[in-house]
Amino acid sequence: MSAVRLASISVDLDSLPHYCRIHGLPESLLDARARTLIHRVAVPRFRDLLASVGSPGTFFAIGEDLEEDPGAADGMRQAHAAGIEVASHSHAHDYALTRRGPVAIAEDLARADAAILKATGVRPSGFRAPGYTLNADLYAATVAQGYRYGSSAFPAAPYYAAKAAVMGALAALGRPSRSVLDTPRVLLAPRVPYRPDPARPYRRGAGAVVELPMTVTPLVRFPFIGTFAATLPRGTMRAAYRACREDAFFNFELHGVDVLDAADGIPPELVRQQRDLRVSAVKKQERLRSVFQWLKDDFDVVTLHDAAGHFSATL
Repeated sequence: MSAVRLASISVDLDSLPHYCRIHGLPESLLDARARTLIHRVAVPRFRDLLASVGSPGTFFAIGEDLEEDPGAADGMRQAHAAGIEVASHSHAHDYALTRRGPVAIAEDLARADAAILKATGVRPSGFRAPGYTLNADLYAATVAQGYRYGSSAFPAAPYYAAKAAVMGALAALGRPSRSVLDTPRVLLAPRVPYRPDPARPYRRGAGAVVELPMTVTPLVRFPFIGTFAATLPRGTMRAAYRACREDAFFNFELHGVDVLDAADGIPPELVRQQRDLRVSAVKKQERLRSVFQWLKDDFDVVTLHDAAGHFSATL
């Protein structure tokens, strides 16, 4: 009898102001409608996609959005009622959260948990760091909050190199990004579920909070994430998928913008920087539905909460 292989589908609900911060653009470009676009438009589209293949999912919500936008809080309440896990993506989605010190980090995570609890009636059991950036202080805070799992490690060499290049180019243009480049040690992090060393969370250890890295291919560590799955040639993504298909766990990570396009009311200045927004949202949703079906056919698709419960027993 073959071992159980699990997959999870998770969506980071980063609102558009955070993309302005990444690209060094003024947030004043966004009107009230654009600021709520992720929760108002992308969340229902993702719920429909998940329902179309009969798969559960995990939404990583930003506490600040739930506090400021009643529609976002109501959307998370509905998602939870529909069986979708709502986990924490921090309170303010501060890209420099790891640099703020233990007290500020603890306050941020506690505020996010309170906002999610108020919206859904349930405390989150999982956490994903803003910008995928993890360190000892932040890991310690996840332990103190009592999370079952974290899902922040993203050991993708091509992504890391591209991010460094873009940040350098923006700085040269006098438009510095608010994003933060993680330590290169992340590139050596395990690509499979593991217990971190609390002092060096990109290494194996005996930490209480299990880490569920986002899926990258073996060897070259090409990232299998929503933005690429929705926009790169299908053959490229199919080959990347085949390289990971025998893994014990497939952690498919997406963002709310992966189901949006320029026609949804996104400012052209942001569309020029975020090139995947030039691809039709209809086309992107069709591609993502195909990938969801691949996962459904080859794995048992579960929430990250349930995946963590499974792997915790053996790690």
